[in-house]
Amino acid sequence: MGQDRMRVLTIQNFEATGLGQIATALDEASVAVDVVKAYEGETIPADTGRYDGLIVLGGEQNALDDARSPYFPALLDEMRAFDRSGRAVLGICLGAQLLARAHGAENRIGAAPEFGWCAVALTDEGRADPLTNGLAPTFPIFEWHDDTFTLPQGAVRLATNGAAPNQAFRIGRASYGAQFHFEADRKLVREWNGVFADVIAASHPDWETIHAAEAARHGAAADAAGLAIARAWVKAL
Repeated sequence: MGQDRMRVLTIQNFEATGLGQIATALDEASVAVDVVKAYEGETIPADTGRYDGLIVLGGEQNALDDARSPYFPALLDEMRAFDRSGRAVLGICLGAQLLARAHGAENRIGAAPEFGWCAVALTDEGRADPLTNGLAPTFPIFEWHDDTFTLPQGAVRLATNGAAPNQAFRIGRASYGAQFHFEADRKLVREWNGVFADVIAASHPDWETIHAAEAARHGAAADAAGLAIARAWVKAL
């Protein structure tokens, strides 16, 4: 592919929170990926101008936790810089909360807990947006969060539900935030069940019992929706 190959910078904020289905979409399009494990102290590259897109993944910290994650302010600057230059941004869960913060929204800590496969509905704008216009009007998708945020000024709400009204939004040309984990297919959820078993058991003690039935009921549709979103975002690069 040489110098013409597209390249995406990915910021990982916590262990075992990889790209999931987004990796599939990036690989299909032959997009190169550089991953920065910021939670381990790896630093954001000084020259981000060579990247076509920026992905910011999830994590257990909240979007205001600069003390625990001192790289957050620099990351907010990068998210704004990518948007100003018209390059694509994708924030997932914590990444969406950081994207909202970067554009002046209020982060509401502990205000909207959701876990498991949940229903999300597209707004009128979501039915028209290139990221989500191929989805069903209402679809299941995996959620795992406690926090939420107000819609940034000038942003377009794309998806919503009763627990967290701002489930997905767009700022500018192609800065997208998704509160839900569309990257998490059934395979990744099973991995999380193992890696985060103690955390899940403490807050959702019935999950081990109901997981298989929930996966059978919602998993196929959620996986399909998630991969469609991932592919649509890659097209925005």
